[in-house]
Amino acid sequence: MNLESYIRSTPDFPKPGIIFRDFTPMLANGPAFQEMIDRLKARHQDTPIDVVVGIEARGFILAAALAYALGAGTVLVRKEGKLPHATHRQEYLLEYGSNVLEIQQDAFQDGQRILIIDDVLATGGTVAATVEIIRAHFDVEIREIDFLMELDDLKGREKLADLPVHSVLHY
Repeated sequence: MNLESYIRSTPDFPKPGIIFRDFTPMLANGPAFQEMIDRLKARHQDTPIDVVVGIEARGFILAAALAYALGAGTVLVRKEGKLPHATHRQEYLLEYGSNVLEIQQDAFQDGQRILIIDDVLATGGTVAATVEIIRAHFDVEIREIDFLMELDDLKGREKLADLPVHSVLHY
């Protein structure tokens, strides 16, 4: 199945010069969504994963579906103030300012094997902050970071050079 045919490109969103890669048409098509999750599941079938970490907000969709397929748990990394329990926080820089990510302090048990997933790897700032907060506060093994799409010319992969990174689609 050609998964790329289910990605809608919207020019000048959210600002001029940006081409937004929207995977909601894939989510709306049951066989396409299932194919994408099945591909990721097959990739990790022989590698034990205890928890799949989803990054706000679109990463939640992928993390929940993949965790279910793998028989793993799911942990959410959210923007500041969205989690109800005690959290660890990580500020990170964006091209136009800064933002804060949070994860609950009891998100993992020591030694768990985790997979981080998000929809798009662009500049890598958000996922690098996710890795930083996890490494600073938890004794877990990050097995891999997966993305549905990677925008190769933005070189976000370089911020994750010490970790295995896999992207299903490349632009």
